[in-house]
Amino acid sequence: MNCLLVYDIPDDGVRGKVADFCLDYGLDRIQYSAFTGQLSRTHQEELMLKIKKKLGKKAGKIQLFSMCATDWAHRLELVQEAPAAKEKAP
Repeated sequence: MNCLLVYDIPDDGVRGKVADFCLDYGLDRIQYSAFTGQLSRTHQEELMLKIKKKLGKKAGKIQLFSMCATDWAHRLELVQEAPAAKEKAP
């Protein structure tokens, strides 16, 4: 199932570990605190439990959205790379 996981975690250590968890589950980073990818419902729940345990009593907001294939196909996306730096002539 297509998923979008976003989070706002003030603690640097916890935030970094949550990013590692997302990468371990095969999610792709699309923003500093946003990941997308394919996860079964079981893996979604497992990932959220790991995040909850790591977060402990620290502040944070984590949201995981599941999307059907139709909704995923209808998403709007704009990706624009920065212009390449011009090389200086010798």
